[in-house]
Amino acid sequence: MPYLTGTAVGTASTGAVLGLGIPGYAHPLLAPAEWGGLTRPGTPLHWVVLNVSRGPGTRPDPLCLEAAGRLRNAGVRVLGHLDTTYGARTLGELLSDAYRYLRWYRVDGFVLNRCPTERTALPEVRRTVTALRELLDGGHIVLGHGTHPYPGYVEHADQLVTYSGPWSDYRWSQVAEWTADHPPERFCHFVHGVPRGHLDEALRIARWQGAATIYFTDRTDRGGRTDPWETMPGYWDDIVSLVGPGVSE
Repeated sequence: MPYLTGTAVGTASTGAVLGLGIPGYAHPLLAPAEWGGLTRPGTPLHWVVLNVSRGPGTRPDPLCLEAAGRLRNAGVRVLGHLDTTYGARTLGELLSDAYRYLRWYRVDGFVLNRCPTERTALPEVRRTVTALRELLDGGHIVLGHGTHPYPGYVEHADQLVTYSGPWSDYRWSQVAEWTADHPPERFCHFVHGVPRGHLDEALRIARWQGAATIYFTDRTDRGGRTDPWETMPGYWDDIVSLVGPGVSE
């Protein structure tokens, strides 16, 4: 299979702890079961993205504050969603959103969604990440490229999202060779449209390609008309059992 490359095989034996990164469910008012399910004992979460209203919103949201508080009390890292719009948004705009996330929801870091991938954009992304780390006094930074970027990006964030897309592409995807120089803990894969019967195969691909943070769902984007991450997969307990120790009944 295309994803079983020599480079990826080398990363598969690192013993990395596989876990779930939640790209961001719908608002807690619309998805209360999803947010409630994240604090069930035994759920192997690396982090959860809080996306209030395509960012932090214009005022504190009590339901989002409650959801974020429950996660943080359970020891789960909560990340704010910052949309870079492929580099079109200014540093000032991003920092304004980041400040509101910190002041209202006490987030532990940020995901820079729709992050540029080109070498020419790296200096501005590096500047943004440096400013965010100063604002956070550390924190966890994820660059949401959705594909393999120029290799230099990996030096400036805790994790990169190097795949975000449909199962039909993921099952034939190939890992970039430069990723073999870094541990699986540095990479995330988000895959939608994964049939229940192919969960084991999807996990094998993630392991072979060296990604330790994953999220698989049977939801689809319906040709770009919907957000496949907004609701919990129909086989949520199956994923939790395969990835971690299982949930408490």
